[in-house]
Amino acid sequence: MNDSSTERTAVVLDFWCELQCPDCRGALDDLRALRSRYGDRLEVRLRHFPLEKHKHAFAAAQAAEEALEQGQGWPYIEAVLGRVEELHRKGEPFLIEVARELGLDAEEFDTALVDGRHILIVDADQAEGKAIGVTGTPTYVIGGERLDGGKSQEGLRERVEEIADRLLEEQAGPDGR
Repeated sequence: MNDSSTERTAVVLDFWCELQCPDCRGALDDLRALRSRYGDRLEVRLRHFPLEKHKHAFAAAQAAEEALEQGQGWPYIEAVLGRVEELHRKGEPFLIEVARELGLDAEEFDTALVDGRHILIVDADQAEGKAIGVTGTPTYVIGGERLDGGKSQEGLRERVEEIADRLLEEQAGPDGR
């Protein structure tokens, strides 16, 4: 049995995102780089913040939750974000199309969008986001610090890395273990 005092917990990066947002698509490269650099030492959590100006964003957030439930959350999120113009043009049928392309249960996606089983998660994320001052996407929260990427993503990855490095160093303790 492992001694739990030596187990490290991952640093959590909350990524407040909207799947119809071109700026969030731009953040994908930063997220990939962060996941590559930190591996399982950084847990990137998708947090939903659908904006009213994008009429398919709320459905896309629900679809992302269904993809997470089916074990393909990030591939689905990246596929949808990579094609925001198609989501804008095609709407909900596009969300099902992406699920099918990734080999997910598209029928279950369709059902989930109709029965609204993931609405509470999306609503809770949005309410929490508003409560902590999220006003646009992408927004990152790490170590209690909110970094707004909606206006500019310049230097954000570096700032996330600084905070993550500090938190991981603090976890390691004074002897580096």
